[in-house]
Amino acid sequence: MPEVTLGIDTSCYTTSVAFASDGRIVYSNRRLLRVEKGQRGLRQSEAVFQHVKALPELLGELFAQNPDANVAAVCASQKPVDAENSYMPVFQAGLSFAEALASGLRVPLFCTTHQQGHIRAAMVDSGLPSGDFLALHLSGGTTQSLLVKDGLRVTDLGGSSDLNAGQLVDRTGVMLGMTFPCGPEMEKLALGGKSESRVPMSRFDDGCSFSGAENKLRSFYEAGMAKEDVAMELYDFLARCVLHLILTAQKKTGLSNVLLAGGVASSALLKRLLSERLKARRYDVKPYWARPELSGDNACGVALIGDEKRRGVPHGDID
Repeated sequence: MPEVTLGIDTSCYTTSVAFASDGRIVYSNRRLLRVEKGQRGLRQSEAVFQHVKALPELLGELFAQNPDANVAAVCASQKPVDAENSYMPVFQAGLSFAEALASGLRVPLFCTTHQQGHIRAAMVDSGLPSGDFLALHLSGGTTQSLLVKDGLRVTDLGGSSDLNAGQLVDRTGVMLGMTFPCGPEMEKLALGGKSESRVPMSRFDDGCSFSGAENKLRSFYEAGMAKEDVAMELYDFLARCVLHLILTAQKKTGLSNVLLAGGVASSALLKRLLSERLKARRYDVKPYWARPELSGDNACGVALIGDEKRRGVPHGDID
C-alpha cells in the first residue's frame, strides 16, 4: 500500500477516522455518539468520554481493514473554526490521540479545523471548478457563509445569529417525538407535507436568525398543525434562509460558485427546494453539493488536508 495520512475528527456528535493518499480517500469509518431519547444533545464532558471509548475501536478497525497501511503523517481537527477564540473540548480527544500516534510512529502531525475538514470533504466529486469560491457550512454547530481562497483559507461572511440550521432541525424533531439527531426522519416526514412559507424570516445584512422560527414551528404544532406540514414548513424556511445567505455573500464578493457542506446540506429535500428557487428567479448562482455521505461529520476532509500538507499542496495553514 502507498503512504497514507491518517485523519481524526472528534466533533460534538461523531467520532471519525480516515486514510487518504495522493488526493483520494482510501478508507473511512465513523460512529455517532449516543444521545438519550428526548434529549437535544450532549454535554461536552459526555461527548469527550464517548470519543475516548470509541477511538481505539475505530482505529483498530481502520488498521485491521488496511493491514499494510504505511502511515506517513497524522492530521487532526483541533478546533471548530479558524478563529482565535474557537475552542471545544471534544476536539482535544482526537488531537490527543493524533499527537500520541504521530509521536509513536515518528511521523509529522498536522492540524486543521473541523470546518476546513467539512469544506475539503465536500469538494470531493462535487464538480467545483478551481479558484476562489463561496461555501455554506450548514450543520448543528455552524451556519455560516464563507469566502474560501488560497487553497482553504476561510473568511466568515455571515450566518445565523443564534441557533444553527441543524439545531433548528433537531429541536423541532425532538418536539415532534423523534430521536436525536433528527435530520433523516424529519426529511422523510416533510415529504408527506405541504408548506405555504408561513414561517417569517428574520434577516439582516450578514445573515439571519433561527430562534423565532423555532418558536413559530412550536406554535403551529401546538395549534394542531399536522406533523408533516410542520416539517415541510421547516424545510421551506431553511431554503429561504440559505438563499438569503448565498445572495448576501455573492453581493459582497461577486462570486457565483457556491459549495454547500455540512450535515444539513446532505438533505435531498433542501437541495430540491433551493434549486427550484434559484431556477425560478434566475439568480446567477451555481451551487455545488457534497456527496451525501461526505456532508455529515467525517474525517475524510481532515485526512485529505493532512495528505496534501504532507505533499506540499498549499492550504490555509492551521499549525
